[in-house]
Amino acid sequence: MSSVKTKAEAELAGVKAGDPRTMSGRDPKSIPLEAFDLAQAELFQNDSIWGYMDRLREECPVHYCADSRDFDPYWSIMKFSDIMEVEGNHEVFSSAQGITLRQNPENFNTESFIGSDEPKHGQQRRTVQGVVAPSNLANLEPLIRERVAGILDDLPIGETFNWVDRVSIELTTQMLATLFDFPFEERRNLTFWSDVATSQPEIDGIVESQDERIRILRDECLPAFNKLWDERANKAPGNDLISMLAHGPDTQNLNRDKPLEFLGNLILLIVGGNDTTRNSLSGGVKFLNDNPGEYQKLRDNLDLIPKMVPEIIRYQTPLSSMARVATQDAIVGGKKIHAGDRVVMWYMSGNRDPEVIDRPYEFIIDRDRPRHHLSFGFGIHRCMGNRLAEMQLRVAWEEIMKRFRFVEIVAEPQRTLSSFIHGFTDMEVRVHPW
Repeated sequence: MSSVKTKAEAELAGVKAGDPRTMSGRDPKSIPLEAFDLAQAELFQNDSIWGYMDRLREECPVHYCADSRDFDPYWSIMKFSDIMEVEGNHEVFSSAQGITLRQNPENFNTESFIGSDEPKHGQQRRTVQGVVAPSNLANLEPLIRERVAGILDDLPIGETFNWVDRVSIELTTQMLATLFDFPFEERRNLTFWSDVATSQPEIDGIVESQDERIRILRDECLPAFNKLWDERANKAPGNDLISMLAHGPDTQNLNRDKPLEFLGNLILLIVGGNDTTRNSLSGGVKFLNDNPGEYQKLRDNLDLIPKMVPEIIRYQTPLSSMARVATQDAIVGGKKIHAGDRVVMWYMSGNRDPEVIDRPYEFIIDRDRPRHHLSFGFGIHRCMGNRLAEMQLRVAWEEIMKRFRFVEIVAEPQRTLSSFIHGFTDMEVRVHPW
């Protein structure tokens, strides 16, 4: 596991450590509530975010950050019930002005159905919903199992390797290539474009500037998919996402009339198909290593896998948050939010809310109601691929447990430097067969 810092990480550690607003390394109880700024990427990378979230959830569950170090001002929504209230009121809390924290005005704004309100959101979502319909998922399961088996059978026994790259990324990238019917030999481009799309320029080291991010998505990602679009539009409708968009009555002219909206929908589908499965598959290995009693419980009863999977997704919360913008003045948790204010729903905090989830900081693979979590969102924007993600993870763990008694973490995992993507970049492991 590399300990070399990227240029962005080095700058973040040096420059921002001198910023009085930086919270990393400080006691959450020592910082005045008005100075809290949860959206600092290093708090997530060093896994110290929890104390800050706990304090806000307990003392100021609807909190305004007027002077964020890295982003425009925003409200933090911390409690499960308040998040559900905001998420469920899409008329007052709009997605049309972006679903993430805002990092300075940008000159390259893509649209997508997740970043839209009704009726456009529903029209475009329905166009691609068929790819995750129950019948299609049933048809996909044998292929997923075959590919998982191939990945696991190729792992080096007795050697140390990076689980994130060899298993988590490889599996999700193979499935993305299948869902898009993307050239299989070029599938790692999908992972790269997903990382670029969710990057925070000058923070996470994936791209060095907003200009570089724009160039990659506009000049590399978009032309590749335009080529596929032209091929699919001239063929009979298929079951892949590009064909569905190319033949859908509400989207068939998207690439020609609204190329940035086409790109936005592509990015949404790539990211949505990548991050939940990828980071939950890594997270599951971490949580079982941290909880050997639960690992033994799993070994003793593999029928627990379907319950364990949503517990992994809750405990990991692969996307830390989503944002909305108030279309009018509103009251949430007794606080007045003004029209135009950006509101961030911290799913990670809601998934640790003891008022709703029993023993939320415990990883329990046979938990009652394991799907009662916020990782997939709620309401009209609930993750379209939630059942696909669960199926991939279920099949993966069924195949892992057939082969390996123990996937052993041998060095401290490295986490993603991001306040949006809650994941891992490196996880050095050894696998031990039965």
